[in-house]
Amino acid sequence: MVSRFFLNIVLVVLIAQNSATAQPGNNIDPFHYSSRKKVECTHGAVVSAHPLASDIGVEILKEGGNAFDAAIATQFALAVVYPAAGNIGGGGFMVARTAEGKNVAIDFREKAPGKASRDMYLDANGNAQPDRSQNGHLSTGVPGSVAGIFKELLFAKLPLKKLIQPAIDLAENGFAVTEPQARSLNSEQGEFRKYNTELPVFVREKPWKKGDTLVQKDLAQTLIRIRENGLAGFYQGETAKLIIDEMQRGNGIITGADLLSYQAIDREAVNSTYRNVYMVITMPLPSSGGVLLPLMLNMVEEQPLTNYGYGSLKSVHLMTEVERLAYADRAKYLGDKDYYEVPISTLTSRRYAKERMKLFDPDKAGTSEKIQSGSIPAESKQTTHFETYDQDGNAVSITTTLNNSYGSKTVVGGAGFFLNDEMDDFSIKPGVPNMYGAVGGDANAIAPGKRMLSSMTPTIVLKGGKPFLIVGTPGGTTITTSVFQTVLDIIDFGLTPQDAVNKPKFHHQWLPDEIIMERDFNPAIIEQLKHMGYKIRLTSEIGRTEVIEILSGNRITAVGDKRGEDTAAGY
Repeated sequence: MVSRFFLNIVLVVLIAQNSATAQPGNNIDPFHYSSRKKVECTHGAVVSAHPLASDIGVEILKEGGNAFDAAIATQFALAVVYPAAGNIGGGGFMVARTAEGKNVAIDFREKAPGKASRDMYLDANGNAQPDRSQNGHLSTGVPGSVAGIFKELLFAKLPLKKLIQPAIDLAENGFAVTEPQARSLNSEQGEFRKYNTELPVFVREKPWKKGDTLVQKDLAQTLIRIRENGLAGFYQGETAKLIIDEMQRGNGIITGADLLSYQAIDREAVNSTYRNVYMVITMPLPSSGGVLLPLMLNMVEEQPLTNYGYGSLKSVHLMTEVERLAYADRAKYLGDKDYYEVPISTLTSRRYAKERMKLFDPDKAGTSEKIQSGSIPAESKQTTHFETYDQDGNAVSITTTLNNSYGSKTVVGGAGFFLNDEMDDFSIKPGVPNMYGAVGGDANAIAPGKRMLSSMTPTIVLKGGKPFLIVGTPGGTTITTSVFQTVLDIIDFGLTPQDAVNKPKFHHQWLPDEIIMERDFNPAIIEQLKHMGYKIRLTSEIGRTEVIEILSGNRITAVGDKRGEDTAAGY
């Protein structure tokens, strides 16, 4: 009897040990890690904004998961280790290409609450109040990230419990914050105190420093409820109650009905050809990238970019004017097509691109005062991107966001996660710019249940019908232009993925009428652009682009941007 008792104890211990060993992530030390900017491999790769999240994604691949499994595990991990943008309180888009050749597009963009109204951010005199659309409870749209993950799960191989557990462990037991994270948390202490009804774990008296342990017990419990109860673990039950209670304490307007009715949507991915060789797959509306990227590619397709060369005066001038023309159309025509009739087929046609290019002057800068949106007849700062690829040929590109850094700055009391401030991505008043300087009108006006226009542009480029590039970036309105430039850098200018990611970028969005350029851009070109009539505004960085390139023989190169702690991992 005694020996059987001890035998049972031994068996329990062995089962526990085997179970622990089976958990992905046991090879990852959350207190000692570093960023890697480039990997070359042949089995699979993950690139994300944080080393721990990328490593967890690759561990999932090694455990037999596919690119969708790795993406889900990475997404949950980012919600823990990258609170400025990784999230379960925001939303985003997924574009994917399955090994069987199917294109997938999932829209888990946030929605305006049922009590939202067109003029909700105007005062009694009709003046816009952007602080109310950018901070605090009223700035929050109904979160979609968790619903999006469950849509992604339909393409995965492994159970959710396996994919979410590494994130739970990181939240429950903690991880070491990096120096940039410590600086970021310290810079927001005043905002966190101002916009929270219950002070979250991110607030403390002594400054954060590199190596401090961030433990998020409330977030761990929220993730456990998702693990145990699925979608209902977030949109119903205890978590939903905590969100509603938070809204009531802070005068927000999200209700239980808003949460219960939220659905991620299957969309038809946008396909466009480039130079008769490449197929570019990206996200449709409410992602503006699904219109702007094909439009810009169509406008440059007949131009001799390769002869101009990367970073030359001619190429920068051409691409700037193309961006100006595209963003003028964005301001007038783009919004949630479920609520507003958008002339998509015209905007993405080659005929329209040729018509727009008649306004291009090769010798001088255009002016946004004169260059407006095209005439179309009626038809019949803080986001994060990550991407995964596996040895079977599944490719996943996901951009997800809270909008501003730490979103609304509001953490759900007792649930441990930041809420987004995506309501600012609507046009709160025609002609009034949002936090990224983008203007809009009726197409992107606020309406209950409507999805706000987004710049997120997760993209996959095929060559010979197979994934060739997976690309995306955060960066607000600079997202689509950065993806556009990265694709051209590799295809037309012949840059390596590492150079395409890290070389200086520029951006024009029609209004304000200026080129934003990274400070390390060639100063001689900057001066020549000024002589052509351009106004230049220098900035330290534009976005954080990530690229996975796949060549014949399944030779994979994954690159994380030098501008952040973005990390490439693979095997």
